[in-house]
Amino acid sequence: VFEWWHFRKYGTSFVEQVSVSHLRPLIGGAESSPPAPAAFSAGDNESSRQNMPECKVWRNPLNLFRGAEYSRYMWVTGKEPLTYYDMNLSAQDHQTFFTCDTDALRPSDTVMQKAWRERNPQARIKAAYQALELNNDCATAYVLLAEEEATTIVDAEKYFKQALKAGEMIYRKSQNCHSQSPQHEAQLRRDTNVLVYVKRRLAMCARKLGRIREAVKMMRDLMKEFPLLSMLNIHENLLEALLELQAYADVQAVLAKYDDISLPKSAAICYTAALLKARAVSERFSPETASKRGLSTAEINAVEAIHRAVEFNPHVPKYLLEMKSLVLPPEHILKRGDSEAVAYAFFHLQHWKRIEGALNLLHCTWEGTFRMIPYPLEKGHLFYPYPSCTETADRELLPTFHEVSVYPQKELPFFIHFTAGLCSFSAMLALLTHQFPELMVVFAKAVKLWDSSFTFIFTMEHTEGLLLSSPWHQLTLV
Repeated sequence: VFEWWHFRKYGTSFVEQVSVSHLRPLIGGAESSPPAPAAFSAGDNESSRQNMPECKVWRNPLNLFRGAEYSRYMWVTGKEPLTYYDMNLSAQDHQTFFTCDTDALRPSDTVMQKAWRERNPQARIKAAYQALELNNDCATAYVLLAEEEATTIVDAEKYFKQALKAGEMIYRKSQNCHSQSPQHEAQLRRDTNVLVYVKRRLAMCARKLGRIREAVKMMRDLMKEFPLLSMLNIHENLLEALLELQAYADVQAVLAKYDDISLPKSAAICYTAALLKARAVSERFSPETASKRGLSTAEINAVEAIHRAVEFNPHVPKYLLEMKSLVLPPEHILKRGDSEAVAYAFFHLQHWKRIEGALNLLHCTWEGTFRMIPYPLEKGHLFYPYPSCTETADRELLPTFHEVSVYPQKELPFFIHFTAGLCSFSAMLALLTHQFPELMVVFAKAVKLWDSSFTFIFTMEHTEGLLLSSPWHQLTLV
C-alpha cells in the first residue's frame, strides 16, 4: 500500500528509488541521473497557465495536400487518413479565411462560399470550375483545385501560381478602397488571408520539390511582409526547411526570436532547441564515460533541453526512436498531444538521424527525464500543468487505425508488482499458519524435504558430470 501511495504521489517506486540511489553505488554501478533544470519563477508559471487554454486545436503548419498526398495514401492503402472531425475543422477554417460579407457582390465568390460548405469533394471541385467560368481570376477556386484536384505537387504548384496571380491583383484593389467602409475592410482581410495562404503553400511546394533555398526565401519574405500573422506559425515551416539545408546558425537565430517565454510553445520549437544542444555533444557522448567523469556543461545543457522538450510533449521520443509507428499527420493538431507528436516526427525524424549520436543521446536521456516529469497533473516545472483532455481530442483528430499515445499513463514499476506479490504471499502464509498450524508444519517439512532432495540430486549429477569429464576417469577407461 505504501509503494502504491508513493508511486501515485511522486511518480516513482520507493524501493526502486532507494535501490538506484543508495544500493547501486555500494555495489559498484553508478548511474548519472540528469540534473533537474531550473524552474521558471512562480509568476511566469502562473502567467503561462492563465494565458494558455487547455485544449485549443491548432491548424497544422505542415499539413499535407489533400489530392496529392492524403488521397494518394487512401488509394494505395484503402485507409482514410483524415477523420471527419479533422475535415470539419478544415471546412470551418476555409469558410472563415476565404469568405466575407461582400461575397454577394461577386457571383464567383458566391459560388465559392457554397463550395467551401460542400461535404463531397467532387461537388467542391465542380463548384470551383463553375466559379472560374464566371470569373477566370477567382483565386479561391484555384486554391481549392490545387488542394483537392491536383494529384501531384507539380500540378498543385501550377494551380497555386494561377491563384497567386489572381490573388495579388485582387489584394491591390482591396488595398486601394479598404478605408471606404467596414465591408471593404472585411474584404481586405479576406484577400490578405488568401494571399498569405497561397504564398505559404507555394513555398511548401518548392520545399517538397527540392528547391529548398527558394522555399526559405519565400517564407522569409512572407514573414517580413505580414509580421502580424505570427499566429499562423510560418516560422515552423522555416525551421524545417533550414534544418534540411543544415543551416544550424540560421535555425538558432529563428529560435532566438520565437522561443520566448511570452509566446506559445510547440514541439517544433522545444525539440529543435534540444536537437541543436544535442548536436554540440552527441557525436562524442558515451553513457559509460559520462557516468564515470560526470556530465560536462554542454552535456548538462543538452540534457536540460531534452527534459524541457519531453515535459512539453512526452509523446515525441517514441516516434523519433521508432518505438511507435508513424501515420500521416492530421490537418489540425493539439499542442502537447499525440497529434502534434505525429506531425513533428513525420517531418523532423530525418533531421535527428542526420546528426550523428543525437538519437543515441535522446535514447539515453528521455526515459530518465520522463520519470522526472511532475506527477500528478497539478504540478509543472517549466510549463503549465499537462492538460487532462488531450486524449479525447487526439482520438478525434487521429485515424482509427492509429494507436493513440496517452499521457500521463505511467506503467507500474516492477518493484511495485514484486512488493505487492511478496507481501500478499507472506500475509497468506501467516493467515494459513494461524488457522491451520499443524497442517502448515507438515507442509513446511514436506517443502524442506523436497528442497533437500532436489539439492542432493543436483549435487550428485553435477559431481558425476565432473568425474566423467576428468582426466583420471578417461585414463581408467583406457
